[in-house]
Amino acid sequence: MVTIRCTQKLMRRLRVADESAVSPPTTALGDWYANILFSRPRQLVLCVSERTLLPVVILGKEFESLPLRLAAAVQEVLARLRVPQELIEREEREMRQFAYGPTQSKRVLGSMNDFMYQLSWLLHDRPGVSLVEASLHLAETPSGPLGYKSPDSFTLELLELNPSGVHGVH
Repeated sequence: MVTIRCTQKLMRRLRVADESAVSPPTTALGDWYANILFSRPRQLVLCVSERTLLPVVILGKEFESLPLRLAAAVQEVLARLRVPQELIEREEREMRQFAYGPTQSKRVLGSMNDFMYQLSWLLHDRPGVSLVEASLHLAETPSGPLGYKSPDSFTLELLELNPSGVHGVH
């Protein structure tokens, strides 16, 4: 079970009600925060793991399939970080059950705002960059809330795959 914690702007686009009585996450990466980014020529959704601040960028289309596309994108990013397949499959399996809810953590929202700014510049400088590459680029950014570790290395530490905390795993 995972809750996709959407900003009000995205919640209006999804046309769903807050499901305030949501269950705690059963995923290793916790709930996911999501916000829409209007970037010509496409709309994007930036999703950020509540526990590790791992960013994942997906297309902002067909909003009814957002949870499935988020799970698929998380799988792809984790695979690029060399997470073992069994851990990736467990995370995807737990993400099959989802609910929508409002944002709660100012720490995650602040990090998300930083990522949105960086993503805007990345897309401007490298218009042909893939969404997975954009996600991985953002994941390398040292983050104050993580003690200036990067979300990619912090994710691997959480999954106990990078105990030394070495940065730049992909």
